[in-house]
Amino acid sequence: MADEIITTLEKHIVKEFLKNPGKRIGQDDPLISSGVIDSFHLIDLALFVEDTYGVRIEDAELNAQTFDTLNQLAALIRERL
Repeated sequence: MADEIITTLEKHIVKEFLKNPGKRIGQDDPLISSGVIDSFHLIDLALFVEDTYGVRIEDAELNAQTFDTLNQLAALIRERL
């Protein structure tokens, strides 16, 4: 399921935020610290995660320590499922 989570997150980010469905994001590529995701996208991504996986993301978790890579975000989702 982890690979499915990462694939789903990557597809959402490249389609909705980068507007480039052909773009690839590596599992450990920085998203927040590199500027791929800004503060507005971070909120949208958290809502997408909550809606898609039925997990709760706390406001304090909306940071680069939790959301900076696909692997970090997938780990958080798996922990909550």
